Amino acid sequence: MTTTSRIEWTEQTWNPTIGCTKVSAGCKHCYAETLAKRLQAMGLDAYRQGFRLKLLPERLDEPRQRKKPTIYFVNSMSDLFHERIPDDFLDAVMAVIADTPQHRYQILTKRHERLGTYFAKRPVPSNVWLGVSVENRRHGVPRIDVLRHIPAKIRFLSCEPLLEDLGPMDLMGIHWVIVGGESGPKARPMHPDWARAIRVQCEAQGATFFFKQWGGWGADGKRRSKKANGRELDGRQWNGMPETVASVMA
Repeated sequence: MTTTSRIEWTEQTWNPTIGCTKVSAGCKHCYAETLAKRLQAMGLDAYRQGFRLKLLPERLDEPRQRKKPTIYFVNSMSDLFHERIPDDFLDAVMAVIADTPQHRYQILTKRHERLGTYFAKRPVPSNVWLGVSVENRRHGVPRIDVLRHIPAKIRFLSCEPLLEDLGPMDLMGIHWVIVGGESGPKARPMHPDWARAIRVQCEAQGATFFFKQWGGWGADGKRRSKKANGRELDGRQWNGMPETVASVMA
């Protein structure tokens, strides 16, 4: 099903698959896994098996039913490039995307190798934004090199949860960078300097910067609710979006 999203940088979520498995440090306190268990306890049929990977072909046509141009985050409850999702199912997802050019689709993955392999033999639909998670140096930074060589109209990084200083980054070919701290009762803190360093590099290299949230820890290093910590970095909100859709989000 598609739902209105609380994620600050999108409008709707579309989940043709649900469930996942952990692959890197950013997965440790997965919000989707926590939500899936909650939905399972509520008795939702799709989550009868909790966070186990499940294909939902009955959801494939949902974007075709919506005529209003919409920005969709694809698979907020899964990873579209999970190794157990068959190529033919990915092909079906891409066919829906290509058939609905009025929409924009944001696809984010931690499985950069599968991402590169899949699009090495297939065109990227022109209304797809492709992104990789970059939570740390060990797991996240190597994903950037794979992404930059895929000819997507918009290529983006999600540095959330940002777990350490990422150091110097090559942002050539990267259009948009989202930064955020971790939420939840076990959230790991994000140091303000880590976020600032990314912002400075975005400004120097021409990538658009978006600061999503502090998460469970404020800029002062104190635990608070996500809402109480707000979204300001150095006294302002950073809501940069790729120019091609800035008007859609307004």
